[in-house]
Amino acid sequence: MALVKRFDVFLLNLDETPSDDAKNTRPCVVVSPDEMNDFIDSVIVAPVSAVNHRYPTRVLFDFLGAERAVVLDQLQTVEKRRLTKKIGELEPETRKRILDTLQELFAE
Repeated sequence: MALVKRFDVFLLNLDETPSDDAKNTRPCVVVSPDEMNDFIDSVIVAPVSAVNHRYPTRVLFDFLGAERAVVLDQLQTVEKRRLTKKIGELEPETRKRILDTLQELFAE
């Protein structure tokens, strides 16, 4: 597995049993800190979706020629081996909005 960094965009293998021939993938953004990503076999990701609803927990950004949303209300921890292919990384402005939204989401 290639190096996984915070704010990388990967295709996530959603097949019941992960294999090299993934049939069911979905884009996701790695949101776990690099200190975690470097030392354990799992990462925290947020799915990337089309913009169907504008919720405060969804960060809009342009990706692959379309408006997308990082869905921070559906965070999940996954094994790194489920990350099948890196397809990009987020711009600094989008990174800041994600961190600001996460901080607000988990604040008291």
